[in-house]
Amino acid sequence: MKDSLFIKAAFSEKTERPPVWMMRQAGRFIPQYWEIKNKYSFLEMCKTPEIAADVTMLPVDLLGIDAAILFSDILVTGEAMGGDLDFIQGIGPKFANPVRNAKDIENLSVHCVDKLQYVADAIKVIQERLNGSIPLIGFAGAPFTVMSYLIEGGSSKDFKLTKLFIHNQPELAHQLLAKIAAVTTDYLNLQIAAGVNAVQLFDSWALALSWDDYTEFSHRYNKAIISKLNRKDIPVISFCKGSSVFAPLMAEANPDVISIDWNVDLKDIKQRLPKGIAVQGNLDPHILYAEKHVIKDRIHKLFERMRDENGFIFNLGHGIMPDIPFDHVKYAIDVVKEYRY
Repeated sequence: MKDSLFIKAAFSEKTERPPVWMMRQAGRFIPQYWEIKNKYSFLEMCKTPEIAADVTMLPVDLLGIDAAILFSDILVTGEAMGGDLDFIQGIGPKFANPVRNAKDIENLSVHCVDKLQYVADAIKVIQERLNGSIPLIGFAGAPFTVMSYLIEGGSSKDFKLTKLFIHNQPELAHQLLAKIAAVTTDYLNLQIAAGVNAVQLFDSWALALSWDDYTEFSHRYNKAIISKLNRKDIPVISFCKGSSVFAPLMAEANPDVISIDWNVDLKDIKQRLPKGIAVQGNLDPHILYAEKHVIKDRIHKLFERMRDENGFIFNLGHGIMPDIPFDHVKYAIDVVKEYRY
């Protein structure tokens, strides 16, 4: 995989064009995804290796992206630890037993990576199907983000319960985060052992935090996880919503790539990062709703801005929305693949 555009860019090597993949590229905007989703629950899809492989391969076969990403969910670690997880149509993930006190934290297991063997099994099936054509990215949810779901019991607009928890009970918050970090480290190393070619740490809700709270309750745990990964020849990507703010701290965790949201000039932030850290991003996903000439213009504008920068992976600033037209996503990827510096 050392010759793949994606791996070369992730290690800040020169490439003839930026490689492309998109967060949530195997998602609900693909009609064929619904053919599978209508037969199985979301967790069944994640936990059945052949089905997870089928969904992972959809954007490979239909879009021609430069890297596949494992079909799974960031909350499988929370479930393995003892969270009673379900995905409810139209609502999203729900934990029936949210964490609210010391006893709840005590009840969560850290010796649970064997419960995630289905992910390792899926990786092996996917790699057989990819047959060395493109790299496979594994991933996990970062501790703060997973903690927020465990405390809130699901998604939240304001993270009020989570913020109350870290502010009023910081010692308990650190106990919980340390447990999640230990599981996350084991889980990512399980994926690496199973054969992924890169890993991404998703801190989807970091933007809810102030700088000081991000430093204490997110960054220190992400840094600990990254320091313990078996990362020889495996690039590590760090993503958070809010990376345009937190990128300087994220760099201190020593990832190979920082995935950048769309709120900042990508070249400016790249040049402020330490040499050897690549950037991934940072098109606003809403651009993919626009007319095709707008999509092409925005991609070319970004590429011209990044022309002299090694270490650039094209992606969105966050995931593809479910109602973005499939042919607009395909068009964007074709625009990227036709481009040359």
